[in-house]
Amino acid sequence: MAQRRPIIGIATQTQAAVPGQTPLAWVMGQKYVRALTAAGAVPWIIPLLPEEPETLRSIYDRLDGLFLTGGVDVDPSAYAETRRHVCGRSDPPRDATELTLLRWALADHKPIFGVCRGIQIINVACGGTLYQDLETELPGAIKHDYFPTPEEPSRDRIVHPARVESVSRLGRILGSDEVPVNSMHHQGIRVLGRGLKATAFAPDGLIEGIESVNGHFLIGVQWHPEELVENHAPMRRLFEAFVLAAAGATA
Repeated sequence: MAQRRPIIGIATQTQAAVPGQTPLAWVMGQKYVRALTAAGAVPWIIPLLPEEPETLRSIYDRLDGLFLTGGVDVDPSAYAETRRHVCGRSDPPRDATELTLLRWALADHKPIFGVCRGIQIINVACGGTLYQDLETELPGAIKHDYFPTPEEPSRDRIVHPARVESVSRLGRILGSDEVPVNSMHHQGIRVLGRGLKATAFAPDGLIEGIESVNGHFLIGVQWHPEELVENHAPMRRLFEAFVLAAAGATA
C-alpha cells in the first residue's frame, strides 16, 4: 500500500474586489502549489478566517506541515511598531491567520517552511521584528527589490549569492556554503525571534535563512526557491526535505 502523501497548508492572500468585474477573493500563486506537489505533498489552500478560530483549528488539525509563501508586507502592528510611509500594502487578515497557524505549529513541532514573506512572518511569530524598508533602514544595504516589471518580467533572475552556514540543517539540505538566489523583497529580518538561529546571509549581512535551535523542522529563506526548482537541484531539495519531514521521515 502506498504511503499517504503529507498534507501541507498554504494560507491565501486577499485580492480586492473590482466593482462590476470580480468579487472580493482569496488567491495564491500556482508556483508554490506545483513545487510542493512535485515534491510529493498534497497542498491545502487555506482561507483567511481569523475571526473563525474553530474553523481554522479544524483545518490545522488535518495538516502535516505548514508552508508560508511570499506576498504583501507584514503589517508593522504585528510586531508592535508604527507603520512608516515606506511600508507597502499589507493584509491584516492574512497576518492574523498565518500567525495563528504558526503558533499552533510551533507548539506542536509540526514542520514549517517559509519563503520570502514567509521567513518574515515566522520571525514575527517568534517575537522578532522586521526592517520596514531595507533601502532606508539598513545602512549599506544592497539592492534586494528585483520585482518583476513589464521590461524585466523574470522571477528567476539570479541577483546575488547567499552565504550558508554549512553545519546547519539548511546547509546540509542545500549541500553548499553558498548558493545563487533571486530576490524580490524590500523588507527583512531586523531582530531575530526567540528559538531561531540565522543560517544564511546576503552580502550586506541581511539574514537570508533561519531555522529552529531545538531540532524542530523549521526553515525559512528570504529568496523564492519555488521559482528555481526546475534548474537548481538545491532548491528542489528544500521542498523535498520539507515534505519528507511532514511525512514523518528525518530530513
